[in-house]
Amino acid sequence: MKIFLDGKFVDEADAKVSVFDHGLLYGDGVFEGIRLYGGNVFRLDEHLERLEYSAKAILLALPMSRAELAAATCETCRQNKLTDAYIRLVVTRGVGDLGLAPWNCSKPTTFIIASKISLYPQEHYDNGLAIVTVPTRRINPAAVPPTVKSLNYLNNILGKIEAKQFGALEAIMLNDQGYIAECTADNIFTVHKGAIYTPSASQGALKGVTRGTIVDIAKALNLPLQEAPMTRYDVWCADECFLTGTGAEVIPVSKLDGRSIGTGKPGPITQRVLAEFRRRVLVEGARI
Repeated sequence: MKIFLDGKFVDEADAKVSVFDHGLLYGDGVFEGIRLYGGNVFRLDEHLERLEYSAKAILLALPMSRAELAAATCETCRQNKLTDAYIRLVVTRGVGDLGLAPWNCSKPTTFIIASKISLYPQEHYDNGLAIVTVPTRRINPAAVPPTVKSLNYLNNILGKIEAKQFGALEAIMLNDQGYIAECTADNIFTVHKGAIYTPSASQGALKGVTRGTIVDIAKALNLPLQEAPMTRYDVWCADECFLTGTGAEVIPVSKLDGRSIGTGKPGPITQRVLAEFRRRVLVEGARI
């Protein structure tokens, strides 16, 4: 495997960062998870735009332009002879001292990995995923904005650990008001009486690129969609539910907290959205 690291392609064994890198020491940095489908880097420009916004929010000066990052992302896929892959683009604060101060870091570290990912077994895409609600709450947007896709995912990891302890692969995380924010690694959508609902960023949801794709798909299919505060009751009593994310793509949910959602099987609107999503991933973005 070839890894892009600070302007060069190196072998996997040589892809190393310093123990003094603040991305490692403090989770100080930003990243994007991007997908390659049939030689098409899906919505690459949207991912790079979000990376820029995340970096701006934490006062991190990106060392490469958007065009340079796009070229490096595509070349990483070519170097590894991939046509379908998961891409991780990371920019850390860089090497500094043991203090928190980011201004003591000399320059950011940039690396790009292109590999395979499989978050959930195929049976769950066919039959739906059984998820739970975990005790760990989503960090308040006033503390750490969820729109910043940072390297510090400890909040999500705690939720993921609890999900496993409850025998689930994914879990809903509530905000400090008791409303649904998102899942540990995915955005959440419900369908009720023909309309689609999803939490807003102000409730603690990441503005996911796949989430944005679903919004566009709903418009194209003339399906009503709105951001709204959601409780667990809204999911329990929904007709359908599905999760979205770069890694997860679009996956139906059949149960929450032991309660079947709708028929307990992937619903017709979920299937329509998924079919259109699978069409778009091959044509929206950048060819390698």
